[in-house]
Amino acid sequence: MTATPDQPAPSAGKRVLLASPRGYCAGVDRAVIAVEKALEQYGAPIYVRHEIVHNKYVVKTLEKKGAIFVEETAEVPEGSIVMFSAHGVAPVVHEEAAARNLATIDATCPLVTKVHREAVRYAKEDYDILLIGHEGHEEVIGTSGEAPEHITIVDGPDDVADVEVRDESKIVWLSQTTLSVDETMETVDRLKEKFPALVSPPSDDICYATQNRQIAVKQMGAAADLVIVVGSKNSSNSVRLVEVALGAGARTAHLVDGAEEIEEAWLDGVTTVGLTSGASVPDVLVEGVLAWLSERGFEDVEIVKAAEESITFSLPKELRRDLRAELGAS
Repeated sequence: MTATPDQPAPSAGKRVLLASPRGYCAGVDRAVIAVEKALEQYGAPIYVRHEIVHNKYVVKTLEKKGAIFVEETAEVPEGSIVMFSAHGVAPVVHEEAAARNLATIDATCPLVTKVHREAVRYAKEDYDILLIGHEGHEEVIGTSGEAPEHITIVDGPDDVADVEVRDESKIVWLSQTTLSVDETMETVDRLKEKFPALVSPPSDDICYATQNRQIAVKQMGAAADLVIVVGSKNSSNSVRLVEVALGAGARTAHLVDGAEEIEEAWLDGVTTVGLTSGASVPDVLVEGVLAWLSERGFEDVEIVKAAEESITFSLPKELRRDLRAELGAS
């Protein structure tokens, strides 16, 4: 494996440009480990409200270990342990859990929690909050639930024309953490044209990992005939990587859950394949794609490095308590 500068040099032979960073971000790593630790500490089953992260392989692996994934809190038997996914939940979900005497473990990514706190703070100050994000995404549902009477969802630049607010001098924008940076800023620019007094959040809402993975894809995009993004179709940040690759100049780009979904025809006329993975993808799936490509002559792997990542998050505090004992005493 040969390291390369940020902008890969052209090569005559077949090669793979491998993005770095890729795969698990700190929030996903924390959430997956939290489920595994809960199963070790409390035993199966551990119920998880929604997919802990948006990746089929991860969900199936955890199901085999004893996790049970449900869509609604009402599906969890009373007196059980339930974990909230990395995407976060609205306050009403905590209330539903308390009403069913459920012990809860909150695996919400700390960067999503930051956006929730911003929403609460601006709502208390009576701002109208324009939440840039995808309607129906779990993260957007959770954030909106913090202050539904103050929040309007803006699903991309084309939504801006229909946005209405109470007071144009008191509005702020926040965003889902897994969006395309470029599209989000285009949406913000249009909002500022319409509402010149629009306030920005104190720090970026789009998470560092999402941004870093998009930067790496931009660096490889123009040099790649084909970009393969490993990730599930319900993973927002993975879908965005396909869009970023095409926007950066890749001839074609495809999203796959693993090597078994790659089509041989995609390699016709291809000498350079760009490869990356979404923030909820374990590297074993990328290794599978590398092996598949190697069998077809793509043995030269060059690293396209966009950033170093050293951020880690501590596990949910509930994993330092005996929740089953607390349930028994309640």
